[in-house]
Amino acid sequence: MCWVCGWKDVRVAYRPSPSAAGSSLPPLSRPQLAEARRVRAVELFEDGVSNAEIARAVGVCGESVRRWRRAWEQGGASALRRRAATGRPPKLDDTQVERVRAALEQGAQAHGFEADLWTLERVGTVVTRATGVVLSRASVWRLLTGRLGWSLQRPERRAVERDESEIARWIAHEWPRIKKGP
Repeated sequence: MCWVCGWKDVRVAYRPSPSAAGSSLPPLSRPQLAEARRVRAVELFEDGVSNAEIARAVGVCGESVRRWRRAWEQGGASALRRRAATGRPPKLDDTQVERVRAALEQGAQAHGFEADLWTLERVGTVVTRATGVVLSRASVWRLLTGRLGWSLQRPERRAVERDESEIARWIAHEWPRIKKGP
């Protein structure tokens, strides 16, 4: 349902993704699909198709088509193209991110840390060594989860001195005695 005008009859043509059809191209993202709809609408504007028909053809509400038509009439097809993301550019470019990835894959001990465990502080230190760029903890987190695709993994908390055979013996012999009571 359209949030602008409440139009409920939204028909979207679903097609198999290019990768499903045997192509090596990745499927389109939501912004790319939205832009493809607007480009198709421009083609239909140029052919003189009515707003209602365009809305049905591309699967949006009439208000969206009217808005697109106004933008098209004022600025042409380029007015409906996707714009670059706004905001601050990332501190690390793609080659620097790949250098960081290669450094992290060597493991924490290869960089002089005691345990082979990555923390945000340790990753930040490696990023600074590899690229010369200092990142905050939040930026290190975004780098790991967003650009590198890593996820949080918490290690199991177990004592190094843990003796599994002694634990099994205690459960088998001592626990039943304690459980029964005096």
